[in-house]
Amino acid sequence: MKHIALAALLLLSACATAPANTEAQAACAPAGFTRAELDALKASQWSIADDAARNAFARALTACLGSPDPSLRDGLAFEGLQYLLRNRQLSNETMLALADDLEARLVASEDQGFERPFAALVLSEVARADRIEAYLTPERRARLLDAAIRYLTDVHDYRGFDRREGWRHGVAHGSDLMLQLVLNPALGKPELISIRDAIASQIAPREHFYIYGESERLARPILYMAQRGLFSEDEWTTWFGEISGPGVLGSWDNAFASQAGLARRHNLNSFIAAIYLNAKIGDNAAFAPLLPGAEAALRAMP
Repeated sequence: MKHIALAALLLLSACATAPANTEAQAACAPAGFTRAELDALKASQWSIADDAARNAFARALTACLGSPDPSLRDGLAFEGLQYLLRNRQLSNETMLALADDLEARLVASEDQGFERPFAALVLSEVARADRIEAYLTPERRARLLDAAIRYLTDVHDYRGFDRREGWRHGVAHGSDLMLQLVLNPALGKPELISIRDAIASQIAPREHFYIYGESERLARPILYMAQRGLFSEDEWTTWFGEISGPGVLGSWDNAFASQAGLARRHNLNSFIAAIYLNAKIGDNAAFAPLLPGAEAALRAMP
């Protein structure tokens, strides 16, 4: 495989900061590299010896997160950034730049619906890197938390998988971001309450049935939140009672007579059952405070 040209990568890095559009998304491969060469780079485990070139490459790769090509968007852009972040191959300055870039993409035009959820997915890796070895200031971490909460609560595109276009999965990717924030000991109970509220806002979207594992992904941050031991059993029981009612339906009496009723029951059941089952069989004493509230909520639903 040919050596990566630093000049070409720096040129691409500059292009990556330009506003995303359909044309850019369709042609976001790094300048000077064919698709075969990018595939070879992936096969080499993203081996770029030169630090400056590697960091420039990572910054440029975010432009591919809105690509309509799933093998480029998911198989190259996401996987490349995940590998580089998880193996601590990027500088703190690059990771901060990625956080800025990705947060901006969280509120980009929905267009074809790929850029926002994949920005959230990569941002979960940026948040994970800070959890493993802190590089964000408390103020910058708070900004990341605010951006994550705004993103998840604002998701209205519930498309999941398409055999030609691949994944969008906005709620699931937002949940992955929340999971990494929940696990960060630098965030305390007030921040966890805000995260829990954001998760609650997407448990049962009106007249939409989750079918791509979203309920399980939403449940994961709650399970790990319980593991931190900051909420009592009574607090969890109160929360389950708050989220599990009929909501805008007013009553469960007609739950089986409308799409809204059926969807709410389906989604709540899936979410609470995921928590209950994992807490029940998880062999983790930290999950015990979840069980009474989750069981009561499941029993109260029609």
